[in-house]
Amino acid sequence: MRFDWWTFALQTVNVLILLWILSRFLFRPAADIIKARQAEAGKLLSDAAAARESAEAERRKAAAFEQELSARRAEALHTAEQDASARRQALIDAARKEAEQLRLAARVVIAQAREAEAEAADDRASRLAVDIAAKLIDRMPESARVAGFIEGLVEAVAALPLETRVELAAEGAPIPVTAPRALAEIEIGELEAGLRRALGRVVRVQGRIDAGLIAGLEIETAHARVRNSLRADLEAIQNKLLTRDG
Repeated sequence: MRFDWWTFALQTVNVLILLWILSRFLFRPAADIIKARQAEAGKLLSDAAAARESAEAERRKAAAFEQELSARRAEALHTAEQDASARRQALIDAARKEAEQLRLAARVVIAQAREAEAEAADDRASRLAVDIAAKLIDRMPESARVAGFIEGLVEAVAALPLETRVELAAEGAPIPVTAPRALAEIEIGELEAGLRRALGRVVRVQGRIDAGLIAGLEIETAHARVRNSLRADLEAIQNKLLTRDG
C-alpha cells in the first residue's frame, strides 16, 4: 500500500482548520457559557449561603427573644406570686390583729361587766347589811344608838396626835359631833366631859344629825376625822372583803 504524504498533509491541515473553527466558534463560547453558568451558580450558592446565615441569625435572635420572653414571663409570674403571697400574708396578719383586738376588747368588756356586776353585788350586799343593821338597831332602845359609842369616840380622839388634838379644840370653837339622831342633853354632857379629858381643856359639842350612820358618833373637822359608827364599821368590812377578793 502506497502512503500519500500530500493527502496526509491536506487532511492534517483540514483537521487543524476544523479544530480552529471548533475552538473559535464552539469550544470557547461553550467554555464562556460554562464559566458564566459556574459564576452564576457560585453567586447563587453564595446568596443561598448568605440567606441561610441570615436565616440562622434570625432564628438565633428569635430563640434568644423567646428565651428572654420566657424569662421575663417567669420573673413576672414569680413577682406576681410573691406579691399575692405578701398580700395574702398581710390580709392574714391584719385579720389576726383585728381578731386579737376584738378578743382583747371582749376581755375588757367582760372584765368591766364582771367588775360592774361585782360592784353592784357589793353595793347590794352593803345595802342589805345596812338594812339588816338598821332593822336590828330599830329593835334596840334609842339610847343604844349613841350611848354605847361615846366612850369609843373619846378613846379615838385621845389617840390622835398632839398637834391634831390641839387644833381640834383651838380658840374654844365647838366640836361638831354627828349622830344618827338628835343628841340628848345628858349625852352632850357625857361627850363634853369625855372630850375634856382627851383634849385637856374645856370643849363644847355641837350636835349634827345623819341617819346614815345607823348608830354611833363621828367627828369631822378641817383638822381631824374620827369615826365610831356602825356605817364606818360596815364600810371597813366591805373594804376588807374587796381587798381579799382582789
